[in-house]
Amino acid sequence: MMYWDGNMGVWGYILMGVSFVLFWGAVITAIILFSRSMGAGNRRYDAGGHDTGIAEHLLAERFARGEIDESEYTARLTVLRRGRRA
Repeated sequence: MMYWDGNMGVWGYILMGVSFVLFWGAVITAIILFSRSMGAGNRRYDAGGHDTGIAEHLLAERFARGEIDESEYTARLTVLRRGRRA
């Protein structure tokens, strides 16, 4: 068995302090990221299970690109908004 007298020297204490800060920083960061991913503000679906906000945005993009005309845009938008109220 190797003899160790407990004297780490200056570099040993510096390394121990840095590793202590890095370890607890990683633990705290993991907890924060986990809590944010499970938070209610990050949920994509409303109570009805539909994500009409993104659907309306995609519909507006298609209208802006000229893929659909105004009558089709308004008809689909009406259907989306009616589905949200139901």
